[in-house]
Amino acid sequence: MACWVAAAMHLLLLCNAAAAARAAVALFAAVDGTTPLPPRLSLAEAAAAIGTGDYDDGTTGDKGSQAIVGSPIVAGAMNDRLRALTSSFAIAIGKKLDYCIKDTETEWNQAFDFSKDTTFLTNCMKETKGDLQQRICTAAEMRFYFDSLMGGGDTAETNYVKPNVNCNRSSWIDGCEPGWACSAGPDQKIDLQNSKDIPYRPLKCQSCCPGFFCPHGLTCMIPCPLGAYCPRSSLNTSTGICDPYNYQPPPGNPNHTCGAADIWADVVTADDIFCPAGFYCPSTIQKLPCSSGYYCRKGSTSQTRCYKKSSCPPNSATQDITIFGALLVVASCLVLLIIYNFSGQILTNREKRQAKSREAAARHARETAQARERWKSAKDVAKKAGVGLQSQLSRTFSRKKAGQAQPGPSRVGDAGGKKNNLTDMMRSIEDNPESDEGFNLEVGDKALKKPTGKQMHTRSQIFKYAYGQIEKEKAMQQENHNMTFSGVISMAKDHDVSTRPSIEIAFKDLTLTLKGSKKKLLRSVTGKLSPGKVAAVMGPSGAGKTTFLSAIAGKATGCGTSGLVLINGKIEPIRGYKKIIGFVPQDDIVHGNLTVEENLWFNARCRLSADMSKADKVLVVERVIESLGLQPVRDSLVGTVEQRGISGGQRKRVNVGLEMVMEPSVLILDEPTSGLDSASSLLLLRALRREALEGVNISMVVHQPSYTLYRMFDDLILLAKGGMTVYHGPVKKVEEYFTGLGIVVPERVNPPDYYIDILEGIVKPNLSPGVSVKDLPIRWMVHNGYDVPRDMLQSSSQSESTSRGSMDHASSHDDAAPSIVSVLWGNFKDILGQKKDEYDYNKTSEDLSKRKTPGILRQYRYFLGRCGKQRLRDARIQGVDYLILCLAGICLGTLAKVSDETFGALGYTYTVIAVSLLCKIGALRSFTLDKINYWRERASGMSSLAYFMSKDTIDHFNTVVKPIVYLSMFYFFNNPRSSIWENYIVLLALVYCVTGIGYTFAIFFQPGSAQLWSALLPVVLTLIATQQKDTILADLCYTKWALEAFVIANAQNYSGVWLITRCGSLVRSGYDIEHEALCIAVLIANGILFRCVAFFCMVTFQKN
Repeated sequence: MACWVAAAMHLLLLCNAAAAARAAVALFAAVDGTTPLPPRLSLAEAAAAIGTGDYDDGTTGDKGSQAIVGSPIVAGAMNDRLRALTSSFAIAIGKKLDYCIKDTETEWNQAFDFSKDTTFLTNCMKETKGDLQQRICTAAEMRFYFDSLMGGGDTAETNYVKPNVNCNRSSWIDGCEPGWACSAGPDQKIDLQNSKDIPYRPLKCQSCCPGFFCPHGLTCMIPCPLGAYCPRSSLNTSTGICDPYNYQPPPGNPNHTCGAADIWADVVTADDIFCPAGFYCPSTIQKLPCSSGYYCRKGSTSQTRCYKKSSCPPNSATQDITIFGALLVVASCLVLLIIYNFSGQILTNREKRQAKSREAAARHARETAQARERWKSAKDVAKKAGVGLQSQLSRTFSRKKAGQAQPGPSRVGDAGGKKNNLTDMMRSIEDNPESDEGFNLEVGDKALKKPTGKQMHTRSQIFKYAYGQIEKEKAMQQENHNMTFSGVISMAKDHDVSTRPSIEIAFKDLTLTLKGSKKKLLRSVTGKLSPGKVAAVMGPSGAGKTTFLSAIAGKATGCGTSGLVLINGKIEPIRGYKKIIGFVPQDDIVHGNLTVEENLWFNARCRLSADMSKADKVLVVERVIESLGLQPVRDSLVGTVEQRGISGGQRKRVNVGLEMVMEPSVLILDEPTSGLDSASSLLLLRALRREALEGVNISMVVHQPSYTLYRMFDDLILLAKGGMTVYHGPVKKVEEYFTGLGIVVPERVNPPDYYIDILEGIVKPNLSPGVSVKDLPIRWMVHNGYDVPRDMLQSSSQSESTSRGSMDHASSHDDAAPSIVSVLWGNFKDILGQKKDEYDYNKTSEDLSKRKTPGILRQYRYFLGRCGKQRLRDARIQGVDYLILCLAGICLGTLAKVSDETFGALGYTYTVIAVSLLCKIGALRSFTLDKINYWRERASGMSSLAYFMSKDTIDHFNTVVKPIVYLSMFYFFNNPRSSIWENYIVLLALVYCVTGIGYTFAIFFQPGSAQLWSALLPVVLTLIATQQKDTILADLCYTKWALEAFVIANAQNYSGVWLITRCGSLVRSGYDIEHEALCIAVLIANGILFRCVAFFCMVTFQKN
């Protein structure tokens, strides 16, 4: 029986509990704005449902009411009611706070989610005897408070709200004082979700409950958000202030005691309710000290574990990570050392692979040579067996000896009966370059035919025929004929194989005039440059030697050209042949951080035909290295100003080799022997003569050649000052021509030196009657039957005038002298014309060379490999950059600690400036040092886009790594609330942006100016972004977007009690929390835009 009674009582209790829950839900249920509220249940009805007896008017506080107000179920229902209240408030005020709160409803609900601990609600319901709902602020009152708070403007007035129905000049009750609140009474229906009307609350005024704050000027209570600590204050008798809230009770009212908190504002205005640093507050009425090994920031609701190796004693507000930071520094240094050492290992492995590639090419060459011998033997057999082919048995060097002395297969090495190897034979001939035969070859359509008779024994013909045979057999080997009689005969007939396209350049009355100043640089130059010959261009300073060669190569910019230039007898633009024209500049433009072989190999891969096999390209490079005598230094770095490399003469030969490896048809050299000793000059000229044997048209500017070098040239072009021709013809006939004019070279005097001294005016020769030095250009034109321009005849007549006439001419010249303005305008027009001509020369034009070089993607791969290799060799510089970033991160992270009031804006400002400066300086090196190299490579036909993209691609490594290096120090020393990933994304976009700006500065400005701009721009733009807020000028500054992204990323992690502080700080800074993705996009867009500007400047602007 007792068991049944117990079960019945238990069931009754469950029913009562369910009824109480239903009553509480009906009493405090939260509905949305579209659903009408159900009628409010009275506490008496709730008491009856629970079964606690009658309930009076709420003033007697009997046993039943105490059971209701102390029920956790009712407290939980009240918490749900408060969450519904905050949802209604969020909807009402959401549009006003969308700049600082992304999801207003979610964040406000999280700030007032007391479901984990509703103790303060239970206590308050007991304290108010169930009158809590009548004292809580409605959505309208909360909106009224926050509107007054946000629009108060002056900080001193934020403790007061605007006059309202309860607190105004005519009505000021106790509940209007700070920390106090009143009730609306049991008869007034309170709709907490009403966001329009403020209810009238004049009854039962008393101090606020702990966990709530009662604003000054409102008679209701607002729950303190999470992260706040809101106990009831106590009166400080010495100061008369209610601690810890800093307000005074009203004077003259001894019954008015200190209440609870009075304000929730930003931390700068009032930080009274913020949970203090070193403590954490799991609820708004509970404050616990931070344990050892943890740290607690201001406004924390839980403890945060410290990093390992960091020091966190009890009550720590931040973690001391000095030891951790030191370990990070050591680890970073070790990583940098590993990278530096591994870079050398990577380059060593690469060189080993290249050596294997050379060995494979050599093996391929040996196999090719053996195949050639087999083909030649088969040809000889076919020739002997073929009827009517006896006349073609003379296709080897010793055809007559083979036919007369010993019938049988002839061998190439039997020429002259002295050498068994063609290479040894050529080397032996090159050892004795002095010969009267010279290299005067007429290379035409049948230049590679086998010579006959005595011509076979001239050295030039031997060279020519030997190379012709080698190239012919290489081409014949590529034909896929079977080893049959008809196939062999077909190859035997195909004997006219041209190795390179022959280009003959003829010019008539070639005149160059500056477009602005109308100054003539060349005047009526007529002649031709033939393939297979080496022509020397000489003359005194100012004679226009380099200008003449630039005009021949189509590189004369800023000048008006008149006259006629023919390419192989046709009027064609010379720039259409730039893929097979080699131009060696006077300066040694070579990559100093690459080896000799790497420089040559890169040019060969980018400029030789794309159809040529790798083995053939390797053989071309090897031939150039051997012919230029660079074998001992092939694996040595060329060297820079800071790093010593090969000698000056070897560097000059590498400069020439860059053009030789592309197997040009025209090779133009500007002073290639300047700065070389006689031995190096002789070695260089031997290599050029060897190129001429293959039909290359070679012309070069030479200063003071020795007699031995002088005799090795085929043609001489002698120019006088003003760009006029004095002589253009064979070297053998130059002395004969000048002797006819009365100019005889004294004994033991080098002829070119003597002629240049005469043209310079140093030597006064005994000329024939009626001949003067100034008449030499006219004499040459008359000698060859050229038309003499009238201005040259007038100049000659004026030179013969009397001194009085000369003075009159000078005075008239002075009278007609142009003004300074006209001179400046002319110079400006010259510069504009030069830029236009440079762009026209380098832009894509019709390719007449018929050479298909590698495309952009393949060149991009070649440029990428070269740039990566250069960066690996500059690993020490990269290491220094990373070390400086580490030090900057340590200094800025330590000195500029995160300020909760500004969400770390100061430290992020320093970060933007420092990272911008350091990354821009690093980006300057990408293009500043290689600018001249790029101009040369672009003029030779290489892709500008491939060059730029390869540089940018390699710099992406720094773009990714540098933010990691900086944050590895700054983040752990500064310790912001945002995650390291959020900071990394912003810093990554910032580095990408400033790298593009650095590219633009490096290309557009000179190095000194570029560094100055890189240092000043971040500081100036940051000042504009922080001082000129919400202006178009500030929006144009990348620093504004970077700083906004950093602050937003950090501010998002401040919630709960920090919401008002977040909104106040963002509105003062002019930032919008919705703009985080926009900031990243703007930074990336700026990086892309500045890269486009840099590329445009790179292809448009060149040096003067």
